[in-house]
Amino acid sequence: MQKTSDINVIETRVLPSPAELLAELSKSEDQAEFVTRARREIHRIIFTDDKRLLLIVGPCSIHDVQGGCDYAQRLAALAREVADRVMIVMRVYFEKPRTTVGWKGLIMDPHLDGTNDIAAGLRLARSFLREVLDLGLPTATELLDPITPQYIADLICWSVIGARTAESQTHRQMASGLSMPLGFKNGTDGSIQTAINAIGAAAQPQTFLGINIDGSASAIVTRGNPDCHVVLRGGSDGPNCSPEHIAKAEMLLTRAGLPKTIMVDCSHANSGKKPECQPDVMRSLLAQIAAGNTSIMGAMIESNIGPGNQPFPQPKDRLRYGISITDGCIDWSTTEALVREIHAALAPRFPSGRHSG
Repeated sequence: MQKTSDINVIETRVLPSPAELLAELSKSEDQAEFVTRARREIHRIIFTDDKRLLLIVGPCSIHDVQGGCDYAQRLAALAREVADRVMIVMRVYFEKPRTTVGWKGLIMDPHLDGTNDIAAGLRLARSFLREVLDLGLPTATELLDPITPQYIADLICWSVIGARTAESQTHRQMASGLSMPLGFKNGTDGSIQTAINAIGAAAQPQTFLGINIDGSASAIVTRGNPDCHVVLRGGSDGPNCSPEHIAKAEMLLTRAGLPKTIMVDCSHANSGKKPECQPDVMRSLLAQIAAGNTSIMGAMIESNIGPGNQPFPQPKDRLRYGISITDGCIDWSTTEALVREIHAALAPRFPSGRHSG
């Protein structure tokens, strides 16, 4: 009989089921309690009168777990210092969407050599997430492949759906079943309506194809995720974080019957893809907050130990420590100074010295 399927498939590698991996690298009771508490705090900042700023900060992607742990230890200490006005959540990004081709992240290619050892990548991701949580740092990631959450979502405190996938029905359905607060980025063309439509879809009950915790193909039935919000990241027509852009986003959210809660990504088109411009974007947000804006509840910053980024692929032994192999980042000293500047700038919101909520 003429073959009509798998014509272009070379190999099928069986992965451990989510249940097997969760049993092998199980979360502790303390980790489970911390994730639950962090998700609750994040919800309060996004949707209630808690006046702290939610700051999603960290490497564009994790490619070296040693460097990632080094960064996490520094960030955990800084987070404790500013916790009364800023809730810091570490970017722990394991999946990278590519415009054409390129390294797809630690889960897909953990050895950085094109062997695509996904089983090892999933183990490495879970192990790293547990280490970050043990430092007292909440975790944030972009969820790209709809199967990935079954393996790591129980260790994630906040997640995001990126600009390339915010229009995807598959990702909106996936978001409807996730257990953490989640941001939808505006489209790559700058369309805020794309993110608003995604929030509406994710809030509704959905039924879709997926896998269950045992790895079996299943119809997944969800109740909808009510904890979704907009992330402005700029678009092909430039930044969208000015007071005029924020006012437009507020109007669109109100028109859709959604809370006026906005996070701004200081990277990507909002910084002109120049990492060194991220602090200026952040300062413009602080100025809007100082002028009375109450809808800006959070920001995202790409930060690493060293500045900028470095070419990849290249031999692993030539990679410079603590420098991104994906998008460029600000360095640690710049990050530390900026976070302290944010903390100081928010003082007028807390006349009693304590955050509400």
